[in-house]
Amino acid sequence: MGDDSSRSAVPATFPRIWAVIAAIPAGTVLSYGEVARRAGLPRRARLVAQALRAVPDAMPLPWHRVLRSDGRIAFPADSLGFREQCNRLRSEGVEVSATGRVRLAAAAMSLDELLWRP
Repeated sequence: MGDDSSRSAVPATFPRIWAVIAAIPAGTVLSYGEVARRAGLPRRARLVAQALRAVPDAMPLPWHRVLRSDGRIAFPADSLGFREQCNRLRSEGVEVSATGRVRLAAAAMSLDELLWRP
């Protein structure tokens, strides 16, 4: 996702955000705002986007499982990133519309799933 050569010190909040994203199970999604909340950073959805741009290339992170609060993919519809995110989500069984929208209620993690998942 990112470019290691242009990166200086990573803000202390980024590893917390990355840990939340790394824990999103395949086939489920979270909004940028929900990732921020679970990282202990409520109302910091834009910080999640910044953290995703700064992910080291060597860090395998399921970035494609993070969506806008309305369930839409953030990339422009005609972009390579949009197509890549759609393909990755669909390969995990997530239903993505032609316009890049996911029904969050159907694909989001519930508290019960988080607490009782084997």
